[in-house]
Amino acid sequence: MPGNGEAVTRRTECRSGEGSAFVLSRGVVILFAVACGAAVANVYFSQPLLVTMGHDLGMSPALVGSVVTLTHVGYGLGLFFLVPLGDVADRRRLIVAQLLLLVVALAVVAAAHTAAILLVGMAATGLLAVVTQMLVAFAASLAPRAGRGRVVGLVTSGVVIGILLARTASGLMADLAGWRSVYLASASLTALLALVLYRVLPRHSDAPPTTLRYGQLLRSTITLFAREQLLRLRALFGLLVFAAFSTLWSSVALPLSEAPYFLPHSAIGALGLIGVAGALAATAAGRLNDRGLSRRTTGIALALLAASWLPLAFTRSSLWALVVGVILLDLAVQAVHVTNQTLIYALHPDAGSRLIGGYMVFYSIGSGIGALAATSLYTAAGWGAVCALGAAFSCLGLVLWASTRRGTPDPAAK
Repeated sequence: MPGNGEAVTRRTECRSGEGSAFVLSRGVVILFAVACGAAVANVYFSQPLLVTMGHDLGMSPALVGSVVTLTHVGYGLGLFFLVPLGDVADRRRLIVAQLLLLVVALAVVAAAHTAAILLVGMAATGLLAVVTQMLVAFAASLAPRAGRGRVVGLVTSGVVIGILLARTASGLMADLAGWRSVYLASASLTALLALVLYRVLPRHSDAPPTTLRYGQLLRSTITLFAREQLLRLRALFGLLVFAAFSTLWSSVALPLSEAPYFLPHSAIGALGLIGVAGALAATAAGRLNDRGLSRRTTGIALALLAASWLPLAFTRSSLWALVVGVILLDLAVQAVHVTNQTLIYALHPDAGSRLIGGYMVFYSIGSGIGALAATSLYTAAGWGAVCALGAAFSCLGLVLWASTRRGTPDPAAK
């Protein structure tokens, strides 16, 4: 019953310490967003650098491809094994410690002179980059309930912008100073952010300490999924929208590098700047969620996601069609993602890290499915088939929303 979802939210809000003395100013929220974007970008920096890395270290094409795979495997393991620790440890100390370890991992990558060292460093980078999700959960815990959607929206915008700009930034820096400069610069920025966050963030979380042991903590993540229908539904939405997102961004460089465009990598990378416009516009989704319009926001966003593939299908004949499609797609994905995280955190704020970490596992699965399917399909059937695949993921999400919108509790509903 909807009333039950609201009651759970009220009880957990009381336990999470609403009314903290710490004031979450806009400046601190922006700091969270910057830190999130900087951390998650490390997962994507390598994608335009693979050929250069391979030549430098004498790696075979198959071994070069494993750089991206190991980074994402590390990230997936971190989501399940590290992020839940935010519910039992001091989040400030945990975040700073993880950022400092990330500095070490990035330094290892930058200094790598053998393929083995590079691969170990990339796996560790992916594992530790999940500090992004700890930051999202921490920001949500510090936000007042009435403004939580806005805060999550702003912080998540930092995540999406970091993903979109990572490839552009790494390609430009590598052209100027070599691929190792990308990781040295990121290590320096990460160390600076660790220092600033150590000084700015509150020393203790308002949530009461959890007595769960580590094994119990991991099992409780699975239990939350078994118990909470809304969490399962929002995780499926996340899987589908990020499958669509990855379908576009993992394959769009292929038609643009061929006739009639023959665009250079720098121009293709600049598409990320267009996607940022959509991501920023979608911060309004957080405010709509605060007004109790999360279900409607999700439906509209999924409809826009499905519609975005119509202009994207004309990419080969019009770059303007591509621009319109990219903005619509990134706007829609961001809106659903912000709403998802706001709603699932509200279920149990005292288990916020486990909820968001578990949800993001589905994000990773969707991203992997979309990337693998899109690149394989492009080789076999071309760009039209890729767009059909993206539209299929999007329409499946819209059908899921339509079939469940009346029967699922919505904690944000007023």
